Amino acid sequence: METYLRVTFDSEGAKPSEVADRLVHAGFAATQGNYDFVYDWSGPASRAQIRELSDEVTRQLKGYRVLFEIETV
Repeated sequence: METYLRVTFDSEGAKPSEVADRLVHAGFAATQGNYDFVYDWSGPASRAQIRELSDEVTRQLKGYRVLFEIETV
């Protein structure tokens, strides 16, 4: 499974490079195309694991004034 993340920046918020550093620290990799980052589960992930990852993204980006969208397939 993979979790894809799309980030929308605010001009009054953190720099994209700062946001990218935080997300890479959380285990995401930068990608190109419809999404900005991807998290590779290296196999199936439970709903609880996906929720925990979503919570971690929220913790990592709190105060950075960005919006994000998550999709796991």
